[in-house]
Amino acid sequence: MSTLDQARETQRRNIESKTGKTLAQLRTALQGSGLGKHGELRSFAMTTFGLGYGDANTLVHLALASDGQSAAQAEGLSGEDVIAGIYSEKKAALRPIHDRLMASISRFGDFEVIPKKGYVSLRRKKQFAMIGPGGVTRVDVGLNMKGIQPTDRLLAEKPGGMCQYKVKVAGTNEVDAELVGWLRQAYDSAG
Repeated sequence: MSTLDQARETQRRNIESKTGKTLAQLRTALQGSGLGKHGELRSFAMTTFGLGYGDANTLVHLALASDGQSAAQAEGLSGEDVIAGIYSEKKAALRPIHDRLMASISRFGDFEVIPKKGYVSLRRKKQFAMIGPGGVTRVDVGLNMKGIQPTDRLLAEKPGGMCQYKVKVAGTNEVDAELVGWLRQAYDSAG
């Protein structure tokens, strides 16, 4: 079993433990809710089962097999194929920013890269960052770390989201010591 599969399996077991229900039971509850959109189902799971945003989001993906990894596997695509798709067409010019970020982060040590539909999740024991297009002009870097004062550049996210902070990166020159320092802090706290 790959480390990506192990991470998904661990999160599935944690969700089952938190809810006291199997994935099959949770899937049936989601399907019986009468809701169809991912965000609606995620909110339903948060309210009904008391899950946080991340677990509810993962539950919906697992139940519907709609996450990037499942979709890629179903289509016979590799993780790199998914990343290439994220940075295709109008977003192709953003790929050098992504590559510069990944090169900087790879110097920290081991971590998992989990391609999703529109971004990549970076994990150690838990997710420490998310990287993906924030439109056609920038890459957004979500960071999970605590106790840092937001700045004009390090933007605080709303509580309960997938990350506590976000940095908007419009060019490779913005992958600087300050941003790499925040990434390192997030990496160290996830591990």
